[in-house]
Amino acid sequence: MRHRPLPMAAAAAALVLASSACGGEDGGDGTRSITVGAIPIVDLAPLHLAVDQGFFADRGLEVEIRNMSGGAQAVPSVASGDLDFAFGNVTSLLVARDAGLPMKVVANGATTTGEQGADVSAIVVPEGSPIESAEDLGGATVAVNNLENIGDTTVRNSVRKAGGDPSEVGFSELPFPDMPAALENEEVDAAWMAEPFLTTSLEAGATEIASNFVDAHPELTMAAYFTSEQALADDPELVADFAAAMEQALAYAASNPEEVRRIVGEYTEIDPTLIEEIRLPQFPPETDRESIRTIADLMEEDGLVDETPDVDALFADAA
Repeated sequence: MRHRPLPMAAAAAALVLASSACGGEDGGDGTRSITVGAIPIVDLAPLHLAVDQGFFADRGLEVEIRNMSGGAQAVPSVASGDLDFAFGNVTSLLVARDAGLPMKVVANGATTTGEQGADVSAIVVPEGSPIESAEDLGGATVAVNNLENIGDTTVRNSVRKAGGDPSEVGFSELPFPDMPAALENEEVDAAWMAEPFLTTSLEAGATEIASNFVDAHPELTMAAYFTSEQALADDPELVADFAAAMEQALAYAASNPEEVRRIVGEYTEIDPTLIEEIRLPQFPPETDRESIRTIADLMEEDGLVDETPDVDALFADAA
């Protein structure tokens, strides 16, 4: 049976657009301090590079990066004002809007490589597992970082495309850093892993059985940086400065993969010997809305939402 968390609307009802947002507090010298929710995975390299290269400082922003498990945890924190911005997968953001927590995408996060067997995340199984493809996941328990997120949504899609029954797959929440050990100890039957933990697990003997993001869309926008509608309305200049810094950082990351690998070694605990082996996502400045519509359709098919989400309304440029 698939384990489901409390509905996001119930879990965050008391947080809906609280007026106590951090709001880029002025440090007294004109510098505005903001807090950004993140995950210690490769996809966040542009955010850390934006700090490292001074892209935020150039716009008068002092950034605190706060790690958490994923978008499902970050959304209520942004809604309450505990975070000004956060990185989250597009499924969590669409689920949030459906639950009455209107999040707005302000910058792209990361995009799949589009290559089967060479993407930045994958479904993996322990060494020697009888599970050989996504079709074999019926009755298995798959670890994902958050439930009702892009991980379990795209895993079910891979199972469906391979000819299996996605309703027979169980899911268990685990933080990304805990997944390699849980898989090696066979605490779960399979795991959806992101880099750098994917390479760590493969080096330890795990087997990759599907590139679930690529199965969904070859140019999938996996995640994005977002804020709340209230924060956007209260301080559009702050949001614009954050978005401009991130756009610059995404371009820098795309042009300097060696800098991506360097910075990953500073905010993750990956073995330095593996840094050159990890797979890097693409970092285009623009999101691919068509790919997000594919995710929205899968969400409706899986019953995460009652009707297909309005993808265009998710973006800060929506009327």
